Amino acid sequence: MATAGADVDVTAADGGDEAGLNRVWTVPNVVTFFRLACIPIYVWLLFGAKDQVGAALLLAVLGATDWIDGYIARRFHQVSTLGKVLDPVADRLLVVTAVITITIHGAVPVWFGVATLAREVVVSGAVLLLASLGAARIDVLWVGKAGTFALMTAYPLFLVSDGTAGWQGALRAVAWIVGLVGLVLAWIAAGSYVGPARQALADGRRHEPDPMTMDH
Repeated sequence: MATAGADVDVTAADGGDEAGLNRVWTVPNVVTFFRLACIPIYVWLLFGAKDQVGAALLLAVLGATDWIDGYIARRFHQVSTLGKVLDPVADRLLVVTAVITITIHGAVPVWFGVATLAREVVVSGAVLLLASLGAARIDVLWVGKAGTFALMTAYPLFLVSDGTAGWQGALRAVAWIVGLVGLVLAWIAAGSYVGPARQALADGRRHEPDPMTMDH
C-alpha cells in the first residue's frame, strides 16, 4: 500500500525540491484524504444501515484504490513529505478498521482477525521504534504489498459471503484461499524486514552528527 521505494526515486529525480516536498494539497494527498473520510461511512453502512453488501463494496473500492495515490505521486511528480506519512497511515487504519469490524460482525473467526491484527501491531511498532532510533527509510517489499492486497481482497469477500445462500458458500471458499495466502505473505514480509531494518538503523546512525564536532 505504501510506495516508499518509488518515492525515493522520484525525490531524486526532482532534485530534492524542498518546496515540492512540503506541499499539502496535491492530488495524491486529496485521494488519501478521501479514503480516510470514507472509513466512517463504511462503519456506518455495516453497523448503522445494516447494509452488509454496501459496506463490503465500499471496503473493496477503498482497498483496490490504495495504489492510486502512490501512482499519481510517482507519475506526475507530486511526492510530498505529508504523503509519505499519510499514505501508510491511511493503509494501516483501513486494514485495522476492516479487521476489527468484520471480526465483530462475525464474518471471520476471531483467530484469523487476531492473526491479522498481530502482524499490523508488530510492523507498526517496529516502524515507530526504528523512527525513534533515527533509522533511515526502508523501502516497502513487494511481498508485503502482495499480502496486504490479498487480505484487503479477502475481508470484503468474507463480508459478502457471510450468509446461507448457495453462491455465498462458493464465494467464502475463495475468500479463505485468498485470505490464507495473504496472511502467510504478510507474516513472511514482517520477517523479511529484519535485515533491511538493521541496515536502515546502521545507515541512520552513520549519518548522525558527531557530538564532539557540534558547536556548543
